[in-house]
Amino acid sequence: MTRDDVYKQLSVYLVDLFEVPPQDISPEALLYEDLDMDSIDAIDLVVKLQDLTNKKIPPEEFKTVRTVDDVVDRVYALVAK
Repeated sequence: MTRDDVYKQLSVYLVDLFEVPPQDISPEALLYEDLDMDSIDAIDLVVKLQDLTNKKIPPEEFKTVRTVDDVVDRVYALVAK
């Protein structure tokens, strides 16, 4: 799985599960401010990403994520291990 694959799948999740308008999704988009996600959404997203990667994602891995690109970086690092 490439970094681009992670970004594309994350975009699909954001649109399908959280009704984020596709035009709002960019690597720099802030999850809470720009995409209007909340902490419950973040937990739901981590669950979906665990399904995608087939790996347990420790919650502390996502405490510092702020942007779409931060999420891609963390997920890609997990699948690259």
